[in-house]
Amino acid sequence: MNEENIKNSWKVILNEIGEDIDREGLLDTPKRIAKMYKELFTGYDKNKLPEVTTFNNGHDGIVYDEMITDEGDFYSQCEHHVIPFFGRYFFSYIPNKKGKILGLSKVGRVVDYFSAKLQVQERLTHEIINYIWIALSKCKNKPLAMGLRMEGEHLCKTMRGVKKKGKMTTTCLLGTFKTDSMARGEFMSWVNKR
Repeated sequence: MNEENIKNSWKVILNEIGEDIDREGLLDTPKRIAKMYKELFTGYDKNKLPEVTTFNNGHDGIVYDEMITDEGDFYSQCEHHVIPFFGRYFFSYIPNKKGKILGLSKVGRVVDYFSAKLQVQERLTHEIINYIWIALSKCKNKPLAMGLRMEGEHLCKTMRGVKKKGKMTTTCLLGTFKTDSMARGEFMSWVNKR
């Protein structure tokens, strides 16, 4: 990422919208934006792609084959208007007794990585779950199920255009969460209680 190019581009943009780029409050704004972009768009740096830590199920004497869940916040940028969308994610999976279990702190890191670029929520949901599914499927015994639901408020809808508040919800289901209505119901029941 070339900070100088970003700074110069923002000087042009500020000037074009009618701002005085030499006024005190804006003098360092292009520099601050360039610095901020390094943080907000780390998802383009393949070297920062988090490794998903997995363990053999039963490695510590406990074999687990029930639903495991994680939830948290996400922040991203809409690729259509380059303004934020943000909200909550709800992740769950059912490990295979003879497969791998996930180092659960990695879910948040994967969410952060794929969120840190220009996105649409539909793609974001699929990129996150597919990356984690592949990490847990490196052995012959894939997880039994995996699900991710994301609920996001999009400022491109809230503060411009239609100017209506509301959340967009996307869901991606794999394994028995997709094929078994009881398993899917357990996942959705957990999500809806949050």
